[in-house]
Amino acid sequence: MSNTQQLQDFTTQVRRDILRMVHAVNSGHPGGSLGCAEFLVTLYQDVMKRNEGFDMNGIGEDLFFLSNGHISPVFYSVLARSGYFSVAELATFRKLNSRLQGHPTTHEGLPGIRMASGSLGQGLSVAIGAAQAKKLNNDNHLVFALLGDGELQEGQNWEAIMYASAKKVDNLIATIDLNGKQIDGTTDEVLAMGSVKAKFEAFDWIVLEIKEGNNIDAIKAGLADAKSKSGNGKPVCILLHTEMGNGVDFMMHTHAWHGKAPNDEQLAKALEQNVETLGDY
Repeated sequence: MSNTQQLQDFTTQVRRDILRMVHAVNSGHPGGSLGCAEFLVTLYQDVMKRNEGFDMNGIGEDLFFLSNGHISPVFYSVLARSGYFSVAELATFRKLNSRLQGHPTTHEGLPGIRMASGSLGQGLSVAIGAAQAKKLNNDNHLVFALLGDGELQEGQNWEAIMYASAKKVDNLIATIDLNGKQIDGTTDEVLAMGSVKAKFEAFDWIVLEIKEGNNIDAIKAGLADAKSKSGNGKPVCILLHTEMGNGVDFMMHTHAWHGKAPNDEQLAKALEQNVETLGDY
């Protein structure tokens, strides 16, 4: 367990990692990565029950599946700084022959990666399968998944959402990153989804909201609430209200940084706003 300041310092360093990784190769997705930094740090450093090392079967521990795989920079940083592989390897992001591809892949053998998630819309289906496997194995640990809100425009999600409630997959906690933005604009502009909360409730899920999705204490409380409501015959959904580009003033309140890397001057300005805490790679 970590206190809020420790988690905040960890998050600030993760932000630096994200910015430096995408800048180094002029490629990647900083916006959503920065927006989900507090959540993933809190999940890995404070909430999930994790075993030492990495085992693909994940028996006797909580599991996490990243569905919106384009936010790989935040995932790689959190995994490396949580001990899954060397922090120095972050310097290879998106380079030839790197294990840290633009979208995570399992065939690279990178510890911590449990599914390939380049194509959007598939992560929830995989998470449900893992959750059902845990039930078959009498393993009472939880399965967590993270999805983007724009990703919900993919139809496979709704088949999975329907299936999870029908089959009472109640050891599953799916979090939706509700930042209201995707690569071509706001989610309302691209394909308005109405009330995501009402939709999940109509599919018979337990739905919780974390209104301050970039506030570590709010995330801790929301995840504790979600865990307390698991095991009651219904899957749990968390609507996580985040700000894309959080922590870098000129990247916030716009979709422009969904998939664009900062130049040298922009990087320097962004790093000034996120001072080194745990040591750069």
